[in-house]
Amino acid sequence: MTDKSTGAGEPSRTLALLWGDESVTRRRKGPGRSATVAQVVDAALALADEQGLAAVTMRAVAERVGVSAMSVYTYVPGKAELLDLMVDALYLQMPRPSWRTRSWRRRLTDVAEANRALLTEHPWMTEVAALSRPPLGPGVMAKYEHELAALDDAGLDDVTTHAALTYLLGFVHTQARSAHDAARSISDSGLTDADWWAANEPLLARVLDPDAYPRAVRIGTASGEAYGSAWDADVAWEFGLERTLDGLAALIDD
Repeated sequence: MTDKSTGAGEPSRTLALLWGDESVTRRRKGPGRSATVAQVVDAALALADEQGLAAVTMRAVAERVGVSAMSVYTYVPGKAELLDLMVDALYLQMPRPSWRTRSWRRRLTDVAEANRALLTEHPWMTEVAALSRPPLGPGVMAKYEHELAALDDAGLDDVTTHAALTYLLGFVHTQARSAHDAARSISDSGLTDADWWAANEPLLARVLDPDAYPRAVRIGTASGEAYGSAWDADVAWEFGLERTLDGLAALIDD
C-alpha cells in the first residue's frame, strides 16, 4: 500500500499518535526531542497548503520544524502516519454548530457545505482523505459524531444512517476533487476555460457536424453559453447537492 491516502500506515503506531499515546514511538532510537508531534503536523500542513502534497517530505518537514532529518522520525514513524495526523488535525478544527431547530435537509446541507469548504481550503485533502480508511483519531470521531447527529430525527436505522452520511460525503468529495482538477488545469495551462474554448472554437466549428451530433452540438452549445465553459463548479455543486438530498428525501420521508 502507498502512503498517498489515509489508512496506509502501521495501525498501532498511527492510533497511538492520534490519541496522544507516544509510547510506541518512544522505543525508536534517535536524538533527544526539541519539538512536539503537534509542531511536526503543523509544519506538514503548512507545506501542503503552500506547495501541495508533493512538498510534504520528511526532510522538508524536519527543516520547517528546525530538527534534523533523522530526528523527525522520533516524532512520526513515516509519511503514511503523518498524513493521518494531518487529516485528523483539520477535522478536529471544523466548526460544529448546534443542530437544533433545523430541518434534516438544512442540517445535511450544512454538513456538505462545511466539508466542501474544508476541501476547498485544503485541496490536497481530496487526494488523501479516504472514506474507506479514515484516521480514527479524535478529529475523525468528533466529526463523525457531529455529522451523524444531523440525521437524529430522520427515522433511519443505524446502518442506513451511516450509509446516508457516507453517500453525502462521497458526493462532496467527488465534486471537490473535480473542482480541484479544473483549477489545476487552469494553473498548469495558463488558460481560463473561456480562453481555452475561444482558442479552439474555429476548429470545433469545422469538425463538430450538427447533423452527425445534433444533441451534443445543440445542448453543448447552450450549456457553454450559459456557463462560459463545459463545466462550472458552482452549478455542478448546486445541482448535484439538491439531487443528492432529493434521493435521501425519498428514503427519509418514506
